[in-house]
Amino acid sequence: MEIRNIAIIAHVDHGKTTLVDQMLRQAGAFRANQVVAERVMDSNPLERERGITILAKNTSVHWGDVKLNIVDTPGHADFGGEVERILRMVDGVLLVVDAFDGPMPQTRFVLRKALALGRTVIICINKIDRPGADPMRVHEEVLDLLIELEANEAQLDAPVVYASGRDGVSTMSMDVPPTDLKPLFDTIVQHVPPPPSDAAAPFQMLVSTIDHSNYLGRLAIGRIDRGTVKVGDTVALLPVDHAAKGALGRVTKLFGYEGLERVEVETATAGEIVALAGFEHVEIGLTLTDPEHQERLEGIAVEEPTISVDFLVNNSPFAGQDGKFVTSRQIKERLEKELERNVALRVEETDSTDTWTVSGRGELHLSILMETMRREGYEFQVSRPRVITHLGENGERLEPYEELAIDVPEEFMGTVIEKLGPRKAQMIEMKNPGQGLVRLVYKIPARGLFGYRSEFLTDTRGTGIMHHRFLEYGPWAGGLQGRLRGVLVSMELGTIIAFALGNLQERSTLFVKPGDEVYEGMIVGENSRPGDMDVNPTKEKKLTNMRSKGADDAIQLEPPRLLTLEGALEYIEDDELIEVTPRTSGCASACSRRAIASASTAMPSGSVRRADVVGRDNQLENADDAGQRSGAVEVGGGG
Repeated sequence: MEIRNIAIIAHVDHGKTTLVDQMLRQAGAFRANQVVAERVMDSNPLERERGITILAKNTSVHWGDVKLNIVDTPGHADFGGEVERILRMVDGVLLVVDAFDGPMPQTRFVLRKALALGRTVIICINKIDRPGADPMRVHEEVLDLLIELEANEAQLDAPVVYASGRDGVSTMSMDVPPTDLKPLFDTIVQHVPPPPSDAAAPFQMLVSTIDHSNYLGRLAIGRIDRGTVKVGDTVALLPVDHAAKGALGRVTKLFGYEGLERVEVETATAGEIVALAGFEHVEIGLTLTDPEHQERLEGIAVEEPTISVDFLVNNSPFAGQDGKFVTSRQIKERLEKELERNVALRVEETDSTDTWTVSGRGELHLSILMETMRREGYEFQVSRPRVITHLGENGERLEPYEELAIDVPEEFMGTVIEKLGPRKAQMIEMKNPGQGLVRLVYKIPARGLFGYRSEFLTDTRGTGIMHHRFLEYGPWAGGLQGRLRGVLVSMELGTIIAFALGNLQERSTLFVKPGDEVYEGMIVGENSRPGDMDVNPTKEKKLTNMRSKGADDAIQLEPPRLLTLEGALEYIEDDELIEVTPRTSGCASACSRRAIASASTAMPSGSVRRADVVGRDNQLENADDAGQRSGAVEVGGGG
């Protein structure tokens, strides 16, 4: 049987997963009466809640006599590590581009990676049914991008399919009405080359991803580059050290992919994507080979992280009340386990045995890890994100810069431009894609994006869309303006009283509600003006024998402000911490310990507090005073 291995790559929200849904349906991967959820490939709860793909996933369908192995990849720049390693498993890519948006920052990133590896490209102009769609304009923009990225002649001649993933239709020309996805399937079969099929050569496979089974242990997943492997074969796992010999192991189980299922097989040959069991110490990027021919394949190169945070053992007054896993040993083991799958993550130990520096691609990359650990029962603290700097050739300090793309209604354009100025953003391009929208493209220090997303949504009344990707390292941009308003910090330990909040809400935005538990140092609200303010949210009304008209009227409180975990990371300052707790419901960033959100909404729970961070002052890049107050935001889901 012929095989085609292809990855679906695109910018976030351009319709990859929805298109794969329709491909599975029309290729007969489901029974006629089978009930299947939308975006069936997004099986992770966080993926379904947020509407994004986080982990790359394999599936396969049969189209005629050809087996198509399809890999759905993330579209968000923070999960680019998933894309980079998946591209080593395939021979072609289906580049999905929105027929209205055109190429976006992540489109450039994933396409550059695919071109560098010499992968065959098929262009899919998706969402041709979207209001305002202009497929021909987008086609020209994609060709311009291919030229800019120095694609070779064969890649420049990439076939183009016009499709609507939601409706499951496609066509090779906009002059021909779209029907089903047959044109797309036929194009894949015709243009994507079959994988190398030297079945008689010695076995060799690069481990591109890792899964885990409770019964079998680690599973090494990858495409067989050459040879054949069978259950019971002795195989060498080559270590990172080129001078060392490979560790021998036996293939205890072998799996292939049929539809959404992992199917047990007895043998597999070159070109197939398989999962092997029997190698407990296997890692991504290592090579499995025949013991008599221990030849390595080139490892997987992943771009370095640009953002880091500190993970700390929780030491708040309420520490240990919520979490199942709270000790330094448990947190360390969980972070080390994450390194096995998350190739773009870095974990470093610090001078303190209770603190680890965790580095990733961006705030979303790190917050997904935090939210996953929280749901697993871990309790810990995290610091404000900070950028990872390098030294240039001349000894100058370099920091990461991002390419920021913003689509915003024309009426809000002036506000956005004004707010990005103090954040040291440099405008690269401004254009009008239509429908009253303006697209602004900026080069901005990664630090300049901290705390901007929530401000941007407020300024554009929720109508603006922003995306960013790592661009390059450039000169240090100098100091940036931080949070403009101060916070309210609790002076007391106890239960919050409505009477006390009634007096406070006139001059602040509250993060707490009556009945929440609070402790000294917890951040309970945002001041209406600069400067922090110590308050007593547990203050009760004094009882007297004197009454006046209206004295006992019910106190009217505004709903507290709730922040997601990403919002918390953006909000806090260098001397504050987020306290992540599994069960206590609460807001995320500067709110009370009792959060109002639930795990089903992906809202973190916890509180904001002053934390004892003695010894961390040397890690605070932008702290003006080594003795600054330290607060913490406790985060967690509803319980």
